[in-house]
Amino acid sequence: MINITHKSTTLRKAIAQAIVKVSSEETIAAVVNKTVPKGDVFEMAKVAGLFAAKRTADMIPDCHPLPVEFTSVNYQIKGLDIYVLVEIHTIYKTGVEVEAMHAASVVALTMYDMLKPIDKNISIEQIKLIEKKGGKTDYTKDKEQSLKAAVIICSDSIASGQKEDRAGKVIIQKLEASKVSIEDYSIIPDEKEKIQSKLRGFVEAGMDMVIFSGGTGLSPKDVTPEAIRPLIEREVPGIEEAIRSYGQARMPYSMLSRSVAGLIGNTLVLALPGSTKGAEESMDAIFPAVLHLFKVLEGPKYRH
Repeated sequence: MINITHKSTTLRKAIAQAIVKVSSEETIAAVVNKTVPKGDVFEMAKVAGLFAAKRTADMIPDCHPLPVEFTSVNYQIKGLDIYVLVEIHTIYKTGVEVEAMHAASVVALTMYDMLKPIDKNISIEQIKLIEKKGGKTDYTKDKEQSLKAAVIICSDSIASGQKEDRAGKVIIQKLEASKVSIEDYSIIPDEKEKIQSKLRGFVEAGMDMVIFSGGTGLSPKDVTPEAIRPLIEREVPGIEEAIRSYGQARMPYSMLSRSVAGLIGNTLVLALPGSTKGAEESMDAIFPAVLHLFKVLEGPKYRH
């Protein structure tokens, strides 16, 4: 199975269909009137579909086991076609499209099995996904914006050439994946005045995002939060909470990080950990969803 540990848990929904095509009105009448010898077709097929939804990971090798938190099975009769519609919800890191299609196919197969003694010309058609919501694609529409960012690494050892910067390169990679233009990449020492000078310059230049990496820990040299917070005009604590919550689920030391998020005018300022993994996980925690902030900043013309 592919690695989904970097993904965030969200509400995800999927609707799938299958069509059971029978050959006579008599078959439809038997289903509706519950006179099929094997029993109530709709109810028995529904039960089979519920079992299938919960057992998808046992049947499809690459599917991740996940909590199925809602399943509905509904039917629509159109002429000689019985439409099976299965809707599934979960709050998890990956979607339920396959679960919905698997359940729809098992519902259809159950109906076929129950009806074949009275109708020898049944077919199952168009097993497909009708709709899905809640995955990453739902939060990527904000990538259409033209945004520019500056990335600043705060580290004495990297600034002096003793170490190589990896965290900044990860941040840049994540930004580029979100279609954000990198306007500047700088490495500076852990010094409050230099951090503030850089930040003021980028804000005055109209930068959309200024992202610092490093200096968010608790060592005597970690001064990035102290440098940035006095300049912040509006805090966005939810971003900080999301970063720490995401990290804490993966590594217990994340509670010691002092990440910062806030606005100076319309510039989003972030202070992220200096470790490569900490920076990567922080970016995964908030991107691309954080880009929605710039739509909100548009004011009255913004529509949710």
